[in-house]
Amino acid sequence: MDSFIEKGKRAQVLVEALPYIQEYWDRVVVVKYGGHAMTDETLKRQVMEDIVLLQLVGVKVVLVHGGGPEINAALAKMGVESKFVNGLRVTDAESMDVVQMVLAGKVNKSLVNLIGSIGGKAMGICGIDGRMVEAKCKDPALGQVGAITGVNTRPIYDLLDNGYIPVISSVACDAAGNVYNVNADSMAAQISGALGAECLISMTDVPGIMEDPGDISTLINAVDIGGAMELMRRGVVKGGMIPKVESCMEALLCGVKKVFILDGRVPHSILLEMLTDEGSGTMMIEELG
Repeated sequence: MDSFIEKGKRAQVLVEALPYIQEYWDRVVVVKYGGHAMTDETLKRQVMEDIVLLQLVGVKVVLVHGGGPEINAALAKMGVESKFVNGLRVTDAESMDVVQMVLAGKVNKSLVNLIGSIGGKAMGICGIDGRMVEAKCKDPALGQVGAITGVNTRPIYDLLDNGYIPVISSVACDAAGNVYNVNADSMAAQISGALGAECLISMTDVPGIMEDPGDISTLINAVDIGGAMELMRRGVVKGGMIPKVESCMEALLCGVKKVFILDGRVPHSILLEMLTDEGSGTMMIEELG
């Protein structure tokens, strides 16, 4: 009897997912991948499994990633000290070479390889490829840190239309060929906006936006831009969550329909949010009805 009950529960999960699969079928979903889920091998595999499953049920998934810990480790091995201003890495010419090598090389290709090993099709690119993402110097004090000036979606659609998951590292360039390190959250926001994505999933190391960061029961399930700005004014959203939330608002203002802030430490948090009634984080939209 127990086995029949368990099978019934599994069937119910699949039935529950059906309307969500229909909602996202043939739509673009951008996943900004970062945080603890990038450094824990078990979580990393689970995130890639979620992405492959979404692709197999007809969702056009685009993965955008950073790689701060990997960059820090590579710079430390070279004896180069990592410096930050307001949470942004100061990137001189020497550091930029390492950033490009780590993001567009090691991290990017390891994710492509992992996706392939579990049955997905992925292609790794960065903003330089096809002049996909162009940028300018954000602040001379930060060195080669870029502010995005334009997104060419053609390379991304070429990959999607041929059945690949684009895996995009956050490196961009300008018309003169200067290379820039771009904040991955901002990169994901601009790309999702240019693609007119159905949603952006922003993975973090917290459950979402909470009134009290130490109390999960205060998780805010849904908020709009006005509400998010008020939360920042009140100091509820602070520290490292400020640029994260600002990037989410940036995506909405660029035309993305909704943004999910998810805890990447929760196994299969992407599927829980997208394909179940339960959800697992904070949804942000332009304006609550």
